[in-house]
Amino acid sequence: MGMTKTTGIEFAKHGIRVNAVCPGFTVTPMLEGSEVDDAYLEALQNATPMKRFGKPEEIATAILYLASDESSYMTGQCMVLDGGLISQ
Repeated sequence: MGMTKTTGIEFAKHGIRVNAVCPGFTVTPMLEGSEVDDAYLEALQNATPMKRFGKPEEIATAILYLASDESSYMTGQCMVLDGGLISQ
C-alpha cells in the first residue's frame, strides 16, 4: 500500500496513474480446493462484516474501473475489496 501511494505520487507528473486492488477472501478454485476445513472457512466468512466471500466478478469490476477513463483523476490509491474486514 505504501509503494502504491509513493509511486502514484512520483509518476503522476508523467501522466501515469498507479493504483492497487486489495482483495479479501474471494471464491476461487484455490479457496474452494484448499485443504482448509469447512468450519474454518465458515469462521472466516463470519469474521467478515458482509458475512460472505467476494466473487471474482466483483474484483474484476474494480480492476476494469481502475483501468478505465472513469478513474482518470485517481492515483496512489488502494481499493480494498474485503467485505469490510479491514475496517473493523
